[in-house]
Amino acid sequence: MKTIEGTTTGFGKRDLAVVDFGPIHAHAVSIGEAVDIIAERAASGEGGFVLTPNVDHLAISLRDPEFAEAYRRCFLSLADGMPLVLISRLLGLPLRDKVSGSDLFEPLMARCARDGLPVFFLGATSSGCEAAIRKLSASYPTMRVTGYDSSIFDLNADPDHALAVLRRARDTGARLIVVCLPPSKQVMLSRFETEYGPAVGIGAGSSLSFYVGEVKRAPRWMSRSGLEWLHRLLQEPRRLWRRYLLEATPVLPVLARMVLGRLAGRTYQHVCRLPRREVQEGRLPR
Repeated sequence: MKTIEGTTTGFGKRDLAVVDFGPIHAHAVSIGEAVDIIAERAASGEGGFVLTPNVDHLAISLRDPEFAEAYRRCFLSLADGMPLVLISRLLGLPLRDKVSGSDLFEPLMARCARDGLPVFFLGATSSGCEAAIRKLSASYPTMRVTGYDSSIFDLNADPDHALAVLRRARDTGARLIVVCLPPSKQVMLSRFETEYGPAVGIGAGSSLSFYVGEVKRAPRWMSRSGLEWLHRLLQEPRRLWRRYLLEATPVLPVLARMVLGRLAGRTYQHVCRLPRREVQEGRLPR
């Protein structure tokens, strides 16, 4: 049996530094802090959702107002892309750590098992979901996965399908809905936010596929140096070449303006305050 835990939290307030990247932002937190915040929120029954920004998300937000609005609505935004962390370090901003969905997945599942928070998987393949359930159950015997949905749908052409899936996930009793879908579909967490509470939704991309080995992760040195995108491009060139080589180019002027703005004295950061709670073990509010 494997044990992975975040830090212990209590009552009071949690001040978080936030770094702005054009229309999106990222909270400056560690993996342990992110696990705490998400688990506390899921246990509280308040709902809401988490996004994991990277360069691709920034590019989408520049052309899709609804996606940018999703970032204004999410309660937590975790830097999934090392390029955002590197530009923050270069400019002396407080975002120092990458908290990718693939790194967060297992510690968060371990915390859900420990705290009795049921989980639902939305997206990924049926075989991937079933493999994840088997692997998690073996490592964390108290883990409870209430179900999964691997159906294929077009969010804009058939929004009722997406809504039905989120409601079904809610009705299973899940407190965390792990959305393993592309960014363009993760916007469903914002569009239908009131429909899946008290569960928390998290945009996790390919995290589950990484966890079960369906997709090979980049070597650690590539991840640390901001070249994970290149590793993925080489793995799936037909699917990803347009995203990484064409659609991401509008991001460059945004980052260039940040550099010039910092030279002119702009901060590109602010502080937000999140409540900290303690929930009695074994008792979840409805």
